[in-house]
Amino acid sequence: AWTFEEQLRFGALEADPEYQFGQIGWIAVGSNDDIYITDIQAQQVRVFTNDGQHIRTVGGPGNGPGELGRNARYLTVTPGDTLIVPDPTNRRVNRYAPDGTALASVPLRPEEGRPVRYYLTRSGVLVAQVRMPLPDTLDHIVVVESSGQFGDTLITFPSGGASRTPGETHQFSPEPMWNVTDSLTVVYGVNRQYRIGMYDRSGSLTRILAREHEPAPVTARDLRAYWSYLDRAWMDAGVNPARLPELHARVKFAEFYPAYYGISIGYQGTIWVQRIQTPGGLSDEELERYNFLEEFGSTISDVYDRDGRYLGVVKLPDRFQPRTFRGDKIYGVWRDELDVQYV
Repeated sequence: AWTFEEQLRFGALEADPEYQFGQIGWIAVGSNDDIYITDIQAQQVRVFTNDGQHIRTVGGPGNGPGELGRNARYLTVTPGDTLIVPDPTNRRVNRYAPDGTALASVPLRPEEGRPVRYYLTRSGVLVAQVRMPLPDTLDHIVVVESSGQFGDTLITFPSGGASRTPGETHQFSPEPMWNVTDSLTVVYGVNRQYRIGMYDRSGSLTRILAREHEPAPVTARDLRAYWSYLDRAWMDAGVNPARLPELHARVKFAEFYPAYYGISIGYQGTIWVQRIQTPGGLSDEELERYNFLEEFGSTISDVYDRDGRYLGVVKLPDRFQPRTFRGDKIYGVWRDELDVQYV
């Protein structure tokens, strides 16, 4: 069985601002193992050495050149260490030189689709999930060219339903989950059931990963934990308590949980299917500090080899959520008992 040993941890409750994280979005690793982190709350990217020393901060709140809007979550670093940060609020993709200098951004045109996620393969190919504008209900996995424009489509599939209704979110609704291997094989499934396909560059299905799955119902106890988390998050964000009933009305829930949380490409090209952690499986004490954003994905994953053969189960440390795999290292977010985030 694989085992895990912590190599590095940085972050703090009280320290220099560069080491305090509000909400860590994504983590990427440069060619010399520098660590790039988006802080969604601070609307910036921070860069650290491979031993956790702060090097520079890139971006900042705003809509000017090189600045980042709200919800800038994903980032990638090209093989030449150009930093790429999709900025959906400002409708552009921000680009930065290796020293952090802002380069020309790439405008996002709504009529051409809205990128909802980016991923950089270990072989250096940038791909994106592009959502077509309504009334179209399709998403495309496309190769992103060096200019930032969308290139060849690898696969097309129906969009998910979590945010399709304007002004509403539909929690636990079936969503498309995907990742891409170095050979540009798309690993894709809809987490309504545990059935995931592997598609080659032509879009042909080559293998199916499937396991028995009994849908878990969303219980009243689960909903209480989720509402408690949401109310805490809204209050921490400065929302007027009088607005909470209005916000509650915008959130809908599915009857059952998804079959799995997400798909990652890990060590030696292995495929990791992360399971769901439902609040109902936690103690009353754990529920008091339940963080839906970081704990809905379980620490347990099913692992398949690069050809789709089942290998077994791995369990990561408690309160740790993976973000990026690099060789035999996993970069992610660990939270202490006070919900303080560390890389």
